[in-house]
Amino acid sequence: MGGMIAQTISIEDPERVLSLTSIMSNPGDQKNGRIAPSILPKLAKMGTPTRENAAQQSVEMFKLFSGPNYDPAEHLRRSEIGVDRAFRPEGTKRQTAAIMASPDRTPRLRQLDVPTLVVHGLMDKLVRPSGGTATAAAIPASRLLMYPDMGHDLPKQRHQELVDAIRRNADRAIV
Repeated sequence: MGGMIAQTISIEDPERVLSLTSIMSNPGDQKNGRIAPSILPKLAKMGTPTRENAAQQSVEMFKLFSGPNYDPAEHLRRSEIGVDRAFRPEGTKRQTAAIMASPDRTPRLRQLDVPTLVVHGLMDKLVRPSGGTATAAAIPASRLLMYPDMGHDLPKQRHQELVDAIRRNADRAIV
């Protein structure tokens, strides 16, 4: 949902934005970047997490839409920290509702005039790659960076490359 938020801020408050990086997102047009139907039943079967199973359930969920470099042990470690910090399963429902209620930003994305990088994984089943393609097509002069070995995750093996790409995009805004 971060990409959607970044796009919205760029549209609504352009004076606050010097550059934009949209990662694993879509323009909200309800046709691009939709979740893969094959994972919907699996997500539905997981049910609402409890404090006791939330971290492990997060690991199992991310296995459904992460790429081949997904590290379940690292994800479990981070998820356990997150659950200890703030366990709020209703937040996932609110996030899903916010995504579903999000309007089509395509017409307003066409008006953006900031250096833009769009990043997406070709193996993403949560927000399929057409979401990244449609986002990049909507934003004038944007750069699309798609990784063949990335799903809806940011694999450690790609961190430096992603940081460098984001830095180059931000540098385009320097006048």
